[in-house]
Amino acid sequence: MKKILGYSIMFLMLLFASSSCDDVLDQKAVDAFNEESVFEDINLAKAYLGNCYDFIGGDKNQLLGMREDLLASATDECLCIHRPNGYKFVKGTLSPDDLGHFGNWRFSWINWEKLYSNIKNVNVFLANIDQVPATTSQDQALIAKYKAEAYFIRAFDYMNMMRSYGGLILIEEPFELGQDFLSIQRSSLEATVDFILADIDKALAGLPVENEQGRATKGAAAALKSRLLSFCTGELVNGGYAASNELVSFQGGTRQARLQAAKDAAKAIIDGNYGSFGLTGATDDPPANMTEEEVMVYADNFYSIFTQKGEWNEEVIWGINYLQAQGNTVNTNKWYGPNGYHNWGNNNPLEPVVRKFEMKDGTPFDWDKYNPGDEYVREFTAAELAEDPERNPYVGREPRFYASVLFDGAKWQARPSDAAGIDPLGIIQTGYYIAADGSETAGLDTRQGLIESWNGTKNGYYIKKLTDISSVGQYFNNENAWIEFRYAEVLLDYAEACIELGEVQEGLDALNMVRNRAGLPDRVTDDQAQAREWYRHERQIEFFGEGDRWYMIRKWMIADEVIKDVHSMKISHYADGSKKWHYDTSATVDGRSFNENNYWLPISRTEMNKAPQLTNNPGY
Repeated sequence: MKKILGYSIMFLMLLFASSSCDDVLDQKAVDAFNEESVFEDINLAKAYLGNCYDFIGGDKNQLLGMREDLLASATDECLCIHRPNGYKFVKGTLSPDDLGHFGNWRFSWINWEKLYSNIKNVNVFLANIDQVPATTSQDQALIAKYKAEAYFIRAFDYMNMMRSYGGLILIEEPFELGQDFLSIQRSSLEATVDFILADIDKALAGLPVENEQGRATKGAAAALKSRLLSFCTGELVNGGYAASNELVSFQGGTRQARLQAAKDAAKAIIDGNYGSFGLTGATDDPPANMTEEEVMVYADNFYSIFTQKGEWNEEVIWGINYLQAQGNTVNTNKWYGPNGYHNWGNNNPLEPVVRKFEMKDGTPFDWDKYNPGDEYVREFTAAELAEDPERNPYVGREPRFYASVLFDGAKWQARPSDAAGIDPLGIIQTGYYIAADGSETAGLDTRQGLIESWNGTKNGYYIKKLTDISSVGQYFNNENAWIEFRYAEVLLDYAEACIELGEVQEGLDALNMVRNRAGLPDRVTDDQAQAREWYRHERQIEFFGEGDRWYMIRKWMIADEVIKDVHSMKISHYADGSKKWHYDTSATVDGRSFNENNYWLPISRTEMNKAPQLTNNPGY
């Protein structure tokens, strides 16, 4: 999203006061600008709405998912090496007294208190926008559009809270002085979803197909609806957890009807009802027996989705631009980049998900292919590796692997001056080099390397996705976009609904479009259970690192199956050319466990103390 309001609301008021009227002497004093004054001028009203955009992620300049500590590290995908204890969800210790990242600014786009603060501002806007003088038809059209944008923002914030907390306190009017807050109660999950859908429908009715980049469009509202309805089809809200509790489980309707609604919402986008969108790159069957160069063409295409600056391509439905000229930047490369480049090395991919990336021909990666039964060690001579390069576990993998993970041997950026002499090629070094005499030298990107130690990977990998290879994180901010809604999600929402409805082939047709774009061959089956397994696999790989997985392992209620202790991949390069990859489970890098109560976030003790009449979620 283009930064809608780069300055404070007061600064814009000052700007308006000094420059917008014909007679600069006929101005209100600065301290005379209040809520009423804002809605006396359409430009100030737009600025107020811009502030609501700025806080759509809970905090100003902390927008949505592009954070130093990724939501993916609260799943089976990544490890936050600097603040692992902030991820109470994977520690089994999430409670009203300690929500970790889920209760502070780091995940503010999920935070109860912060999102209600923005909803309050949106409600003020909606209650006053019709009072803005509209002397021309153009002004009238702008007011209608701004109202629709406000409904989108409110729906977006409520949707993020609903997927995290369940039934919510539904507020659509500004608070009044002396209002009895102790009478306010949480609404049921069903009423909450209906409220959000009503806001989305109002947004869809008034939004344009095209808007200033970053502002809401019909496509953005439609994608929001698809995401919301897709979540409502999961086991979590359809009797899988606390089935009789109306705050977290539907009490009426049927899952079949909800699946059909989700399918219809996604299909409306696919049919072009809300704009023209498509996958970036080819969606034809990929070539058989692809060369390394052909694989990298697909990898670079996929990676390019996340390195976009300025005008977006057809896959992006809605997102956030980070552009220096707009005063809106992030430090992604510094946050996630390898320590051998003086970066902070955060959000390391975990070995189990690394193994889920397929081979380039679409077959599963099989660690013990060469030594059946051994899931921990691969060790080969130089001759054996030359005979079959795929004995190296990072050779011959699918394109999205090379776009998503930085592994030992991956090509990356030119090294900084103090490391260029050691590594003139810019090759990731998370392994150790064993000389003929047995002495050992740590790779530049390990915690024992020559550059820095505090910021090195703890398990052998760095995340590549979301970074920008053209940006030097040590010195520069990132300007690549955060993509909140993209067309691939719509296709996969549609695929899931079809598969769960028993329309397996129709679902696989949508699934295969995503696979083909990624350089992988079609999936073929008429078995619903197999199709479901493939769909869930595809969703994780396609959205690896983007935070989607946290919602999915809860939606499908598989967190207890996939949350496991984190271990390290140790790699040895020997002087004679032989290599060893050892997944060392004898030591735990990050101890993890899952508590079933944590399928829903608790309302914090602080918020409960403010409104003790509220009912907290089951288990808290």
